[in-house]
Amino acid sequence: MIISSADEALLKKKGISAEQLAEQLKKFQTGFPFLKIEAAATPEKGVLCPTLEEVDCYIGKWAEYCKKGETVLKFVPASGAASRMFKDLFAFLDADYDAPVSDFEKKFFENIENFAFYSDLNAMCIKNHGDDIAALVSKGKYKEVVSNLLAADGLNYGALPKGLLKFHSYEDVTRTALEEHLVEGALYAATDGKVKLHFTVSPDHRALFEALVAECKAAYEQKFGVVYEISFSEQKQSTDTVAADANNEPFREDGMLLFRPGGHGALIENLNDIDADVIFIKNIDNVVPDRLKGDTVTYKKLLAGILVELQEKAFEYLRLIESGKYTHEQIEEMIRFVQQRLMCRNNEIKDMEDCELVLYLRKKLNRPMRVCGMVKNVGEPGGGPFFAYNPDGSVSLQILESSQIDMNNPEAKSMFENGTHFNPVDLVCAVKDYKGNKFDLPQFVDKNTGFISHKSKNGRELKAMELPGLWNGAMSDWSTVFVEVPLITFNPVKTVNDLLREVHQ
Repeated sequence: MIISSADEALLKKKGISAEQLAEQLKKFQTGFPFLKIEAAATPEKGVLCPTLEEVDCYIGKWAEYCKKGETVLKFVPASGAASRMFKDLFAFLDADYDAPVSDFEKKFFENIENFAFYSDLNAMCIKNHGDDIAALVSKGKYKEVVSNLLAADGLNYGALPKGLLKFHSYEDVTRTALEEHLVEGALYAATDGKVKLHFTVSPDHRALFEALVAECKAAYEQKFGVVYEISFSEQKQSTDTVAADANNEPFREDGMLLFRPGGHGALIENLNDIDADVIFIKNIDNVVPDRLKGDTVTYKKLLAGILVELQEKAFEYLRLIESGKYTHEQIEEMIRFVQQRLMCRNNEIKDMEDCELVLYLRKKLNRPMRVCGMVKNVGEPGGGPFFAYNPDGSVSLQILESSQIDMNNPEAKSMFENGTHFNPVDLVCAVKDYKGNKFDLPQFVDKNTGFISHKSKNGRELKAMELPGLWNGAMSDWSTVFVEVPLITFNPVKTVNDLLREVHQ
């Protein structure tokens, strides 16, 4: 393609090279290959199911680790707007009827007093209309109530990110999703009395996040006897991807290249900027009230305990390799660790000499590590746990989305559909090597695991490219372990009515 001076200026502003642009456009032509999978990971093979005794042991491991003074941080992707939460209510506003008709609409109004934002919404209705919610409803003015919830001259919930929405009510206070993460952080990620949290936010809402933290932080510090260190970052423009037209040529508006955010996989760059030894990752909307936090805290500590035990052993082996003072028996012990504990195997190693084996083992041991909670599959959308083939011929555990699997292959389709577990985005990660140096996380991304989707812009069809997902291809070359956790630890809020579920009341 011919790059104009305006293109050059835009690329420079975003920090994207002409070579990267060409590489992205080429992907529209070639597409992304499906991953070859060997089997779904199950409790019989690939998903650990610790006994109660083992749970206690690993929680103890985590408690010991927290005393060492290592840096622990909780990383929460929080940039997504909540507009999809209110899709049904936006449709109601546009409908040609004025009173609730669908089950969703009826449920919303019949239980409206049970939402944590009820008092704020009630006050807004009085301010804008002189009537409270009950009065508006009695007059059949249902849409005025919804407009006060969603519109800019009301609470503006239709344009705010989930992190700033009030999720839960308590006797004397209400809490936003962000505040619930502050509470969680104090319960399982505190070291030396400090709790570090990092939220990725959109530029449009950063000031609102900072204002909320400034307003509420001191109260939670006093409540839990901790000091919070809270930081924010935004998705980097350099991770944006160019859009293409139907002919795989650059999509342009008024002659200008159109770039789009690269999806949550772009956040591997934000994660890479974090200086911490252990990082918890959890979505902004997966929080519960205090009365149900016990299981969440227990299993977060369990995952972390498993992580630090595995890392400790990997570091021990890496130091042994570095010393050069190892025996053939110790090499075999390391192979068993990689195969049985880190769930990574390669049939070709049986033909390797000891010197080759050591190089192979060093590569597999000296990389980022993650332990991922997996819940039983109850039909929720999301990636699942699989054994997949890697570019080097090895087979290891991966979290895969349906778009990465060839659904025209009956065997692969059956594996995906019959998977017993799925990923609720519940990760604990170790991102430093045995010498304490940070790994360069983008070096462990499988660039062949992106995704192309079809969108439209002002009535014109376009192709959009998503980068390898944060917990999918972006962590493809990490050591990965899966652990079954109870379904009660997974309580996402996909629609506003999910806040009416018992677990959010």
